[in-house]
Amino acid sequence: MQLPSRASSDARALARELSLTSTTAAVLMRRGITDRASAARFLEPRLADLTSPDAMLDRDAAVDRIASAIRAKERICVFGDYDCDGITSAAVLTGVIRALGGEVVTLLADRFAGGYGLSDPAVDRVLETGATLLVTCDCGSSDHDRLARALARGVEAVVIDHHRVPPDPLPAVAFLNPHRPGCGFPYKGLASVGLALSVAAGLRAKLDSKLDIRPWLDLVAIGTVADVAPLDGDNRALVRAGLLALGRGDRAGTRALMEVCGTTPGAAVTGEDISWKLAPRINAPGRLASPALALDLLLATTQEQARAIAGELDQIAQRRKEIDRALLAEAREMLEDPAMAALPVIVLGKRGWHQGVVGIVAGRLASQFGKPTIVIGFDEQSGRGSVRGPAGFHLYDALSRCGPALLGFGGHQAAAGVHVDEAKLGTLRDMFATACTELGASASAVAAPLAIDAILEDDDDLLAVIRDMARFEPCGHINVAPAIALERARVTSAREVKGGSLQMELSTPRGNLRGFGFELGHLSGALLGAGYANVAGRLRRDTYRGGDAVEIKIEAVEVA
Repeated sequence: MQLPSRASSDARALARELSLTSTTAAVLMRRGITDRASAARFLEPRLADLTSPDAMLDRDAAVDRIASAIRAKERICVFGDYDCDGITSAAVLTGVIRALGGEVVTLLADRFAGGYGLSDPAVDRVLETGATLLVTCDCGSSDHDRLARALARGVEAVVIDHHRVPPDPLPAVAFLNPHRPGCGFPYKGLASVGLALSVAAGLRAKLDSKLDIRPWLDLVAIGTVADVAPLDGDNRALVRAGLLALGRGDRAGTRALMEVCGTTPGAAVTGEDISWKLAPRINAPGRLASPALALDLLLATTQEQARAIAGELDQIAQRRKEIDRALLAEAREMLEDPAMAALPVIVLGKRGWHQGVVGIVAGRLASQFGKPTIVIGFDEQSGRGSVRGPAGFHLYDALSRCGPALLGFGGHQAAAGVHVDEAKLGTLRDMFATACTELGASASAVAAPLAIDAILEDDDDLLAVIRDMARFEPCGHINVAPAIALERARVTSAREVKGGSLQMELSTPRGNLRGFGFELGHLSGALLGAGYANVAGRLRRDTYRGGDAVEIKIEAVEVA
């Protein structure tokens, strides 16, 4: 374990200026936030500081066309992808268009009936609605043929997406995507739900409405965090405001969802809550069947209706967990093959693997082994798979070099999807390995060690540190939750508990706390025998004990 230096004199001075603990100021300094002004901007992000949308290519055209449809009472079809970003984007635009007096019908992509995005079966469903305007959410950038088909039937399109952009012109009235060449909007990190909110703001202004769009910020937070968008810049301000909205519990659907997750209304909501509690339940129905139930939850108008749907989503999520545990066990068994272990990538596929959970398994394998990973579920001759990788690895660039081995692919640098002929699985493995090696992947890759931000200073109150750490939210991609180390803490107890995890009791100069480390139980004997340990992880309130009790979610531990 590589422990950082203790808080410097500069960190202590910054702490005094901002009324922070020295531990917190040390974290800020380590992350390059070294002066009062930049620290204040980081700790208190404001919606008022969002980037002006004026330079966003086609935003005005998108707003004009949707506003015209609202005024003329045209039927608008909002079509979202089947994941959290697509579902929340569709829910935002549906809610705003309805609130502005528009006629809207909402559809979502179906993983098992057409697959990702605006497929041919999806276009059939759009045409059946009788809509004259189609607004895609989190898809459409690569759907040239399907958009052209819809246009030939009299359905114009506005595309709202943040995935990579092919070079060919898109047959759409407006194409909103910050990654388009020529788009002058400087912040490129918005998820599709953030773009949808920007369009909503434009519609409010265009129609001279008094509509307050801030109530939709809770959905922006969910979609942004779930899509692993960077939590910096505009996203930081949007998601911080969205977390506060989630905590207030104003929306029936999200309030009911938090209830089934065991989150108390009014409690502070974190990026981790979205990643591990809310988003998996919203994604669950689309992984196993149709995502429509998740959309119904977000659009629910009564608490009774929302609670019934949330309970059903929770049951589906539990079934999904059982399926992905079995698939993950099979995948890990395959990786025991020395030939597989020697590769710089992981590319696995099998008939019968559930295509709805391969993304979860790919993410866990990429995290465990530190390698770019593709996991594919095959159905007869072809299959669909998900691509995940270590933080910062450019997956889309690697897939771009594997064209001959793929029937199709899409996504962005942090996550992607592939369509593969079963007979070309080996070819894909070879080509992906070559491409990733050229981009810096290594056969000896291991999961990155925990980056420890600061050592807990002896003169800092534990609860004060936790309160300061809450101001780092939203935490996730780009802005990971601070990891704090306890240096040479006295071990008063250590034991292995159910599932092989570690439970410890620790004594520090500022009080006692409990520690829990997933799958670290095998270290309990050595730690108890030594009597002292260096422990690193995330400090948080101990909700089990209550009161002023504190615990640490252990991510690294060693005998001191």
